[in-house]
Parts: sequence; C-alpha cells; structure tokens
Amino acid sequence: MENLEPLRLSKLMSERGICSRREADEYIARGWVFVDGVRVNELGTKVLPSVTVKLDRAAEATQSGRMTVLLNKPIGFVSSQPEPGYKPAITLVVPENQMQGETIEFQREHLKELAPAGRLDIDSTGLLVLTQDGRVAKQLIGEDADMDKEYLVRVEGKLSPDDLKRLNHGLSLDGKALKPARVRWQNEDQLNFILREGKKRQIRRMCELVGLRVVGLKRIRIGRVMLGDLPMGQWRYLRADEGF
Repeated sequence: MENLEPLRLSKLMSERGICSRREADEYIARGWVFVDGVRVNELGTKVLPSVTVKLDRAAEATQSGRMTVLLNKPIGFVSSQPEPGYKPAITLVVPENQMQGETIEFQREHLKELAPAGRLDIDSTGLLVLTQDGRVAKQLIGEDADMDKEYLVRVEGKLSPDDLKRLNHGLSLDGKALKPARVRWQNEDQLNFILREGKKRQIRRMCELVGLRVVGLKRIRIGRVMLGDLPMGQWRYLRADEGF
C-alpha cells in the first residue's frame, strides 16, 4: 500500500533525484520551489508523497552551472579527508592539470563545494569523480546507488578456477556476504573486476582471501563514464552529453 504520510519537502526532492537535501533547503529558502503550482519558501515544510514538485528557472540555471570533474588520481593522494603527509585529490584540480582540448575554461568558483562522490584508496589510481551537483552525488553514493565500477587489478600468485568462481560470488567480508561481482582474467597477470559495492579496500581483501596479492589497481569506469585517455594526474569536466 502506498505511503501517504507527509514527509519533509527537502527529503522528497532528494528521493526523487531533483537535488540534494542541502540544495533543496537552499532552493526552498529562496522561494525557488513549487508544490502543486504553489511557491513554497518555509524550511521544514511537509508534503504528501504524491505532490508535483517543480523548480523555478533560477534554480534550474543554478543546477546547470554545477560542475562535475573527472580526475585520473595518482598513487599517494587521498580521495577526501587529508591524512598526515598526504594531499587530498582535489588539490590536483588546477588549471595546469586540465586535460588539453577542453572547451570549458576553469573558473575558481568550480572549486566551491566540489567534493568526491565516492572514494579511491591512497594506493590506487584511476577514475575519481568530484562534483558540485547533488544529483550526481546521489547517483554515485546515495542510499540507492547501484552503479557498476570497473577496475583493472594486477596481481601476484596463483588462482584456481574454483577461486575465480569465489571471486565472482561466494566471499564474505566483515561477516557479511558480498554481492555478486564479475571477475575475469584481462591478461596473464591482470584481472578485470566489475563491482556494485565499495567496501573499504574490498578488491585487495577479496584477492587476499584467494591467495593473491594486489600489486596495482586502477579504476577505469563508473557507470557509463570511462577513464579513457585522461592522463594520470590530470582532470576534465563531465561533458553535457555524458551521464553515469
């Protein structure tokens, strides 16, 4: 039976993927949100789940100006919170590291509220997404996020056919069974992993369980967005024709 209990408008907007809850509160406070055609500007407003929610053109313009950055993270940079002796990956988002041939020019305001949507271990390389857009963040790290992430994993050790099957499905971490993965040999010393979850150091720990040691790990895809030919340590903007 459909839930008819009122809920906070900002929560409903987030659940529908309109924007993040923080952005929703900002838009409501500015009077940029219409519920069933009526402008709402009181924070904490509760509505029924069946209402129609639309944004003012000013909010749509604000959203269209929110940037998403794709970075090829090198080893030694942390995804978000700095650790002693290590720099956060966002420090690489500077004009001199922008990929050649980009049509959008870097602006300082593109760094405002830019935050990683997901993590990549300090000793891993490859595709890291940083975004100002709550819709993108919800897609990648929201409660209902269910996005393929593809990795190339260089390993040392022997892997039996049975253990390859266990990597695909049958392993547990922290006392909980892992979701099915897709794991196959890419070449003689490299595995291709496709996961839909991201426990801390998951691939390295999975490999340890079957007697392998990871000596290199690179993320090459998130959803439909590929790392492609983005050089190590460089970044580019997510294009208007791309989507996860």
